[in-house]
Amino acid sequence: MEYTRSGDLIALRVNRGEEIISCVKTVCEKEQVHFGSISGIGAVDHVVVGLYHVADKRYESNTFDGEMEVTSLLGNATEKEGQVYLHFHAAFAKEDGQVVGGHLNEARVSGTAEIFIHTAPGSIDRKADPVTGLNLFDF
Repeated sequence: MEYTRSGDLIALRVNRGEEIISCVKTVCEKEQVHFGSISGIGAVDHVVVGLYHVADKRYESNTFDGEMEVTSLLGNATEKEGQVYLHFHAAFAKEDGQVVGGHLNEARVSGTAEIFIHTAPGSIDRKADPVTGLNLFDF
């Protein structure tokens, strides 16, 4: 991975074989990003996405392998217990045009991924919500 920063915008290139979330987390830690929005596009060959079942307080994950275009990668950077906390949702188009997506757990790059991290001063913390089990914004 390589990245550059210009003011409040970080441009990140994730290279073939690298995992998107871990690369974004590394950059956020290095650049001390605790409040920001993230978007991106690219190509992947392995993804794990999920759906959160609120009633059961659990994620159900699905794994997809094969060449896919990242048609939408959206997320945010906040913090939980003083550490960078990332939350992503994504959509991936398969060769036949079928799109799969959901809460992103893992995405391995097959060609490249182009990610923008838009930072803001300050931070937003997270705390577990006892009703849903989700880590919600704590203002």
